[in-house]
Amino acid sequence: MYSTHLQSQDDLLQEHAPMVKRIAYHLAARLPSSVMVDDLIQAGMMGLLDASKNYDPTQGASFKTYSSIRIRGSMLDELRRNDWAPKSVHRKHRDITSAIKEIENSTGGDAKDEEIANHLGITLDEYYKILQDSSTSKIFSLDELELDDGAINGSASSSASAGPLEQLQGEDLKRLLADAIGTLPEREKLVITLYYNSELNLREIGSVMGVSESRVSQIMSQAIMRLKSRIKNS
Repeated sequence: MYSTHLQSQDDLLQEHAPMVKRIAYHLAARLPSSVMVDDLIQAGMMGLLDASKNYDPTQGASFKTYSSIRIRGSMLDELRRNDWAPKSVHRKHRDITSAIKEIENSTGGDAKDEEIANHLGITLDEYYKILQDSSTSKIFSLDELELDDGAINGSASSSASAGPLEQLQGEDLKRLLADAIGTLPEREKLVITLYYNSELNLREIGSVMGVSESRVSQIMSQAIMRLKSRIKNS
């Protein structure tokens, strides 16, 4: 065990507790106000404890890198266990993803808002309402692609001793996701880049783009659905 060789487990947990809080607040900023930061911190501390028990320094990854993945994974697991989104939101989310896939397979181009709404037999305002409901009910995360978190981020739930095959599969999926992001319409690509790479929140992205925070959340939600449809096509 990592703490046995280097330091006591209590010291290890105390040293990395600020990282747990930092990850929790960063994640909470992207979620509805109904999500309690304290719940995320508690889940993250459990992830940190688990990391301290399972970390293998011979595998090459630093403890900070390994534990941050386990911490975030524990928080996401907690959110999944307490999913507040009604089934209707999940269903409409899947319907939009399918519509985007069908339109883009048919036209060979980016599915436009009006095309998606027409395909679903709803008005544009109704379509934007679904996007808004989806964005406020579901975690903004590339986990929305319905790939396991480990496939994107190096495995939040697997140990640091993943074999070469698992590591290769993870790298392949990262490249697949990066390629898919590169094909997004410019506005959606910009939102994704500012959100994940620059780590701006929705209000800050809105200021950069000159649109409202709610419109940014709609664009983000649509980008995630478009990515999901394209990943599934790959």
